[in-house]
Amino acid sequence: MTVRTTRRVFLSAATMMAAALAATACGSPQDTATGGGDSAAPVKVGLVYSQSGALASYGKQYIEGFKAGLDFATKGTGKVGDRKIELTEVDDAGDPAKAVSAAKDLIGKGTKIIAGSTASGVALQVAPIAAQNKVLFISGPAATDAVTGANKYTFRSGRQSYQDVVTAKSFIGDPTGKKVVVFAQDGAFGDANEAAVKAVIGSAGATVSSVRAPASATEFTPFASQIKAAKPDLLFVAWAGTTAPAMWQTLDQQGVLSSTTVVTGLDIRASWPTFGAAGAKISFLSHYFDGASDTEASKALKATVNTIDLFHPDGFAAAQMVVRSAQEGGDDVDKMVTALEGWSFDGVKGKMTIRAADHALLQPMFQAKLTGSGTDFTATAQKSLTGDESAPPAVAMKG
Repeated sequence: MTVRTTRRVFLSAATMMAAALAATACGSPQDTATGGGDSAAPVKVGLVYSQSGALASYGKQYIEGFKAGLDFATKGTGKVGDRKIELTEVDDAGDPAKAVSAAKDLIGKGTKIIAGSTASGVALQVAPIAAQNKVLFISGPAATDAVTGANKYTFRSGRQSYQDVVTAKSFIGDPTGKKVVVFAQDGAFGDANEAAVKAVIGSAGATVSSVRAPASATEFTPFASQIKAAKPDLLFVAWAGTTAPAMWQTLDQQGVLSSTTVVTGLDIRASWPTFGAAGAKISFLSHYFDGASDTEASKALKATVNTIDLFHPDGFAAAQMVVRSAQEGGDDVDKMVTALEGWSFDGVKGKMTIRAADHALLQPMFQAKLTGSGTDFTATAQKSLTGDESAPPAVAMKG
């Protein structure tokens, strides 16, 4: 996508850092699903994710993607060699305490692979449990950057917030000398987004300021006026909650959208109608949407779920990683870790690489546009960033 550098940018993301190393070892997970373990005992895998609660829709996509990925990676057998992959699903309802309890229970029953974690708060509590008990943990949609490098037993199957922010930065090219305004609600969510933009885009040479609104705000004209008066080159918006439709409508009516490049994070399809008439005027950073890639994995996933949504690829990749670790490591978790470190595989999004140094998952990210309106919106990829281009900074392994 070509975007004029005089235009502004909106986006939704969360934390930060810089620089990267890329890992090697290419292979397709279905090619390796041929062995694992010294017996016919099942490979026990615990899936702890949100079946209920605020992120239940994310969890539904995750588990659908996981089961499609397992079928793909095992060529329909559900086995690694002669060993059946035995899944136990537990609902954490987005509650870290429930997730920790579930993980401990599964570990006590002999489960050596835990996957899931729809919510960031859950992932950050389960990761230490994995390290303490020396079991493999593959975090899912949880986007917090803190999962990367948490410990040697923790991996991730989804993207992290830094990859969102650097994708947003790609809309304006060189940020040197540009003015960036962050439009967000007051509170921790807004604070995190503003900090992310300052760290990632501000550190690249842009001047970053903010326009903040109370979380209770329902009238957005004053904020739209502040944004226009600031005349930014980038406008970064992080918004959550039921006031989003009114916010977008006001920005559109006040001419903000027509005078800026509007970039925000593209959430699950069910959220698209909230953009209303503004949807076609916004540029989106995207983790994934149906049609963003044309890989063998995406074709297999689409054949199963019909319409691929935001977090289906995270579940699919998790299953590929589970199969790889069981095939190469058998029942030895340290060998599982070694098998995943530095491994590249062909996922739904394209080439995925697990960086050995800190277990960051290097992966493509996307620029997108919406056409149509309401429930009839269609997303189209404008540009994709490679795993190297969107790579988060390498961090020291904490444990």
